[in-house]
Amino acid sequence: MLRRYLPILTWLPHYNRRLCGADLLAGTIVTALVIPQSLAYALLAGLPAVVGLYASILPLLAYTLLGTSRTLAVGPVAIIALMTGAALSGVAPPGSPAYLEAALTLALLSGGLLVLMGALRLGFFANFLSHPVIGGFLSASGLLIAASQLAHLLGLEAGGYTAVALLTSLAGQLGATHWPTLAVGAGSLGFLVAVRRWGRPALTRLGLPGGLAGLLTRAGPVFAVAGTTALSAWLGLAGRGVAVVGEVPGGLPPLTLPGVDVELWRRLLVPALLISVVGFVESISMAQMLAAKRRERISPNQELVGLGGANLLSAVSGGMPVTGGLSRTVINFESGARTPMAGAFAALGIGLVTLALTPLLRHLPVATLAATITVAILTLVDIPLIRQTWRYSRGDFAAMAVTMALTLAEGVEAGIIGGVLLSIGLFLYRTSRPHSAVVGRIPGTEHFRSVTRHDTETVSHLALLRVDESLYFANARYLEDTLYDLVARRPALEHVVLICSAVNLIDASALESLDAINARLRDSRVTLHLAEVKGPVMDRLKQSRFLDDLEGRVFLSTYAAWSELSRAER
Repeated sequence: MLRRYLPILTWLPHYNRRLCGADLLAGTIVTALVIPQSLAYALLAGLPAVVGLYASILPLLAYTLLGTSRTLAVGPVAIIALMTGAALSGVAPPGSPAYLEAALTLALLSGGLLVLMGALRLGFFANFLSHPVIGGFLSASGLLIAASQLAHLLGLEAGGYTAVALLTSLAGQLGATHWPTLAVGAGSLGFLVAVRRWGRPALTRLGLPGGLAGLLTRAGPVFAVAGTTALSAWLGLAGRGVAVVGEVPGGLPPLTLPGVDVELWRRLLVPALLISVVGFVESISMAQMLAAKRRERISPNQELVGLGGANLLSAVSGGMPVTGGLSRTVINFESGARTPMAGAFAALGIGLVTLALTPLLRHLPVATLAATITVAILTLVDIPLIRQTWRYSRGDFAAMAVTMALTLAEGVEAGIIGGVLLSIGLFLYRTSRPHSAVVGRIPGTEHFRSVTRHDTETVSHLALLRVDESLYFANARYLEDTLYDLVARRPALEHVVLICSAVNLIDASALESLDAINARLRDSRVTLHLAEVKGPVMDRLKQSRFLDDLEGRVFLSTYAAWSELSRAER
């Protein structure tokens, strides 16, 4: 029982020197590569850069204790940083103490909601975010984040958390572009794109092993940060108007405890819920994909608890909302991490950097961090998925398009809420008009197929109707209309068999409709029968009076119904 709530107990007793060596190497690599990300995502959220480091220490330790993924790396990520900035901008001015207090409150609320959802085993709620909605949200968020970084690349000031507001603000300032900042930003951007696209092949041609070439390629942001920081200090770029990170407080994360402000909590509750759900979906998708490669098991409900614990510790250590990050997790996995202890080693490394090396970050240009964010985030723009969704389903594409449009025009919260509501609406519309088919027997077999698609054997006094959907309140009336229309079009009809092979549920509304159908068909001298009713559905029907009132029979198979009723003409 204790292992269920503390997954560390499942692997720690078997921990050995070999596993420790692999985790230590992975943790060291992750430390070096995620520091630029942590700084950048804190700035993206409108918070001091050091907050990103704080959010990468204790949250990692919490996930080491509570998480079930062996390789997931927790910390600030771009999407959550953007959502954090959008949520906080409406409650306090960026840079103010109230803004930082609101960030801690948001992390606390997010952590509490995640733990509560895990305790109540509500991980299934993430299923309401369909893949097209998630794809559209991530693609639009990638474009929105890239737009938000244009100001830093150009040395301008721009406000807002929608693409329209950002681009409108920038359009009126292009004449004031700060050219030294643009040179640093464009140079960093060009370097990172070149490294991402040609770095590994070039290093491989120089004779480096594939693994080392890949590692050096992923370390491109580290080289960009180190190079531009040194250049900034040497040329005194801060004195020439280039924005730099400035003084980053040294020392370990402070102990913080958000105050109880009921009005603030009320205003941040919905954003905290959205951040929790989006963060969980992003995290669990990555964790399950990597776990499958090693045949490991992930518990979604325990993941909620693990991510919740990480956010709670972030709130009490001066951090921001966190979740499992895509790039840092892939780095952790490919660097050979074997257990969550790699995260603990990474937390230790980031703690040491925060404790002793923050003065080295003073001259780091903000434009370099903007370039790092831009290159990393544009990978979220999934053009192939957009094309595939357009070809496969216009309805799903509509949900994706609305999600993208709302995200870009109104912000991340409106985008994801609109996408979810449209997805649910499309689902209700589709299932309210379930596909059904009158089927006939394939001659000489026990197989039955649609009479409009195949050459089948039928008889005039028997109709076999297959319903390809569960029956519930939204489609109960549609089923009635379908059956009544069928009976009206076939005056010789004496028996109707409702084939329930695809019916997994019959709710109370549908049961009432079946009662009405049975009574009306009886008045029309037509007998209603059922076939291929699944066990759980039959168990529910037995608890009602429907089977007692049913004029016809319940057949185990469609062939059994055909064999008996095709010869049973009155």
